[in-house]
Formats: sequence, structure tokens, C-alpha cells
Amino acid sequence: MAGWRPARVGEMVHREVADRLRQVKDPELTEISVTSVEMSKDLSRAVVKYLPFGGGEPNKVLNEALGRAARQMRGPIGRALRLRIAPELVFQWDRNHEDAVRLTALLDQIGKELHPAAPVDASDDDELADEDAVDDVAGDEDAADADAEEPR
Repeated sequence: MAGWRPARVGEMVHREVADRLRQVKDPELTEISVTSVEMSKDLSRAVVKYLPFGGGEPNKVLNEALGRAARQMRGPIGRALRLRIAPELVFQWDRNHEDAVRLTALLDQIGKELHPAAPVDASDDDELADEDAVDDVAGDEDAADADAEEPR
């Protein structure tokens, strides 16, 4: 059971950090999304992985603001979670998202090269749509005529 504790505490730290970041009053701290928290085995260090809203890489100002926020939140998080030692919070930009986007783009490119799409002539689709519309209108008129001719 000892192997599960860092993961459980990591999830609790994740929730606390996400909640407390919204309460930090720092104009240089822009909105971020906390993606995961990795705890050390002795629970003394929490690596908080994040993504800035809007994407892209974080700048130096954001990194400094997160460092100040980490120092502010360490004690309150330790007390809220009733931990003997409040974990040191280390914010780290989550590169996995950027890698996933790049990998998806590469897979799309390979798929297009292996299975090039047949060119679709837009005029063919328009003609089919026009014929369907004519059939629908004609069908409605036939139904109206049938109702009118029906004896009472």
C-alpha cells in the first residue's frame, strides 16, 4: 500500500493547487491549467505540470510569478492536507501536450500521403441536393392534393 500514497497525495495536491491558484492576487500570474502533479516518494516535493491558457510556451514573467505563488501556497496546502511536511511545489511546463499536437499533425500528414483523397467535384453534390429538394417539394404537393381529393 505504501506505493499508492504518493499518487493519492499527488491528486489531493493537484486539486488544492488548482483551487488556490485562482485565489492568488498576482497581476503577473496569468491563467494556467494544472495538468498533473508528480510527488516524490517521501512526499517532500511536488512537481506541478501546467499549460498556459491559449497555448504556447510560458515566459520568464509567468515562471517568476509561479515561483512566488509556490512559496505562498506551500504552507497552506500542507496544513489543508494535514501533511507532516508541506511539499515543495515546483512548477514545470508540460511539454507532453505540445508533443501530442506535433505527433497528431505528423500522423495526419502520413495518412494523407498514404491515402490521398479523391478530388470531389462540388457541382455534383449541388445537383444531387437540388434534385432532392425538388422531390421533397413535389412530395408535399402530392400529399396536399391527396388530402383535398379525399371524399368526406
